[in-house]
Amino acid sequence: MTIDNGNEPDPPLSRYEIGRTAAIACQADQRFSYCLYVPPSLADAGRLAEARILVVIHGTERGNQAMRDLFVPLADRLGLIVMAPLFPAGIIDPYDRDNYKYVEYNGIRFDHLMLAMLDEIGARYGVPVERISMFGFSGGAHLAHRFLYLHPERLDALSVCSPGSPTLLDETRDWWVGVRDIEQRFGRPLDKAALRKVAVHLAVGDADTDTDEITHSEGSPLWMEGANDAGVTRVDRLLSLAASLRENGLGVQVDLLPGIRHERQALADSAIVFFESVLAVKPQMVADDA
Repeated sequence: MTIDNGNEPDPPLSRYEIGRTAAIACQADQRFSYCLYVPPSLADAGRLAEARILVVIHGTERGNQAMRDLFVPLADRLGLIVMAPLFPAGIIDPYDRDNYKYVEYNGIRFDHLMLAMLDEIGARYGVPVERISMFGFSGGAHLAHRFLYLHPERLDALSVCSPGSPTLLDETRDWWVGVRDIEQRFGRPLDKAALRKVAVHLAVGDADTDTDEITHSEGSPLWMEGANDAGVTRVDRLLSLAASLRENGLGVQVDLLPGIRHERQALADSAIVFFESVLAVKPQMVADDA
């Protein structure tokens, strides 16, 4: 299969670009990469242009391929291409683990990197990338909900699972606790009308109560006034985020998972139920061609 991108024709898609792909360097900055899942039945039927993209963002452990694989059955059912970016630890500072979570780090814009990755996928596979769905777990949930504030027009559905330190939609406080200075900081005004068009899912395990990684101490790199005001645990903080979004007119589904701690699989399962309920794609889309 050859994709016509309007310039020189791309080489035909190889078998390594269908199904679970290898890591692909982002051409905008090759320190970063992504892997994909491309449903073989869509490719075999010549229907890749009908696919939609689901971006799934890893947590601090950086297991992007494992994250992608959790969503493979959903992708096959709904005709989705899954993109799982990898934002390595130790970029610039060898001991840093948080670089991507707060959107900007030492001049690197992680929202721009994801948009560049999407453009590459759109050009290579001939799929639309103007509106996507997104999932983030833990550290990935940090970037996912902050991406919502900056680019709501690019999202149709968003699942934010177990973020440790959320940014509330609070225009009385500066970033990262609030959004008062978002336009000055990122060059993007807050568009509440666009925010209200996105289907938002928030989930956390009700036993996710450890605080050692999410309590900010004065003098730490991410410290600012109000850093701990959203609550003590991830449960408290997720509920604070939900309340903040709802106060600004966003429709939010909240799932508190009984007996669940900080568990990627369980949170992904909750997100999958949400995506199946809101994505406007017929579930039999791929199965009909299987």
